[in-house]
Amino acid sequence: MAKEGAQRAEETEQMIEKESGKEAAEGGAAGSLRAGDTKEMRAVVLSAFGGLNKLRVSKKAMPEPQEGELKIRVKACGLNFIDLMVRQGNIDNPPKTPLVPGFECSGIIEALGDSVKGFEIGDRVMAFVNYNAWAEVVCTPVEFVYKIPDDMSFSEAAAFPMNFVTAYMMLFEVANLREGMSVLVHSAGGGVGQAVAQLCSTIPNVTVFGTASSFKHEAIKNSVTHLFDRNADYVQEVKRISTDGVDIVLDCLCGENTGKGLSLLKPLGTYILYGSSNMVTGETKSFFSFAKSWWQVEKVNPIKLYEENKVIAGFSLLNLLFKQNRGGLIKGVMDKLLNLYNSKKIKPVVDSLWALEEVKEAMQRIHDRGNIGKLILDVEKAPTPLMANDSTETSEAGEEEEDHEGDNENKERM
Repeated sequence: MAKEGAQRAEETEQMIEKESGKEAAEGGAAGSLRAGDTKEMRAVVLSAFGGLNKLRVSKKAMPEPQEGELKIRVKACGLNFIDLMVRQGNIDNPPKTPLVPGFECSGIIEALGDSVKGFEIGDRVMAFVNYNAWAEVVCTPVEFVYKIPDDMSFSEAAAFPMNFVTAYMMLFEVANLREGMSVLVHSAGGGVGQAVAQLCSTIPNVTVFGTASSFKHEAIKNSVTHLFDRNADYVQEVKRISTDGVDIVLDCLCGENTGKGLSLLKPLGTYILYGSSNMVTGETKSFFSFAKSWWQVEKVNPIKLYEENKVIAGFSLLNLLFKQNRGGLIKGVMDKLLNLYNSKKIKPVVDSLWALEEVKEAMQRIHDRGNIGKLILDVEKAPTPLMANDSTETSEAGEEEEDHEGDNENKERM
């Protein structure tokens, strides 16, 4: 019965396409391009910067690879805190909307652009994408694509590039992590935090101090040496254990934590800022949260850094890839990381899988800092009916949105 129903549905769809083609043809010059001439795909579209009600799963024209690009049939996409900031427009020089969010994915190569070498159709790959990752099909330059190990799942592959490359480069390229050092990492239960903990375990006698929400402690207690509640006075806790402080501070929070991190550095220690999640306090961008966070940032005096022998640095993987053209450097890092994976020394931590239609709930989980590891959009996953319905009608605050057009679209889809 199911097979017969599927056949009938396919026949109906073909009939609709034929009728659409007839109507377009009858429409004269305006209808000269028939509906069947352009292949379509599902994608998460951000219509404007703001709250969750600005996200919709829509049909878009399927991209085709240009010279030097690969076309990937996407299986899974990674969600990161930066995606939440993009949605709010809480980043420097945001692109114009509407846009398809997402910066990393995994899938199968479906087509090769001209001059592409080293890959074949059917290869399992993971990739960085300069937006447009949250879709059924993406095209991206070959320099941002990497083959997946045979025993790595698509969901693990989508959780791998952003988190592990960020963690590796901060620890080894910027801070020069060595045996016997100590590291403080915030959001230790998140994707980057867990990657940092795993990479630190590959170096002998590295002490890892981590902060995280108390409900995560039981799940991640074995991944770090000393674990503190994110709302506790972690500065005093760290100094109680290590009076000299730590060698490396990895800060994704910003705000008042900048000064705290600098105060914990040992001589020749390195503080690295790689995020500013404290600026995100509500569903939409808040000028007051932004101003408060920056007001709390420690005013850095170069003379003081000189006197105290401290290093302060920043790290942005996306800027390194897409603005500063360091794809070759990232490829070398990925090779080292894949060797560590194949040696079973590191492994991506996947928190949960979500359908494209459940992207709002997934982003809410990031907003609430409820994830342990990485959240993944599984392109082939069917949405939970209640979730798919609620995601159109509610916001992060649980209030009804006045996006009636979107409600109608969702009811039709359901």
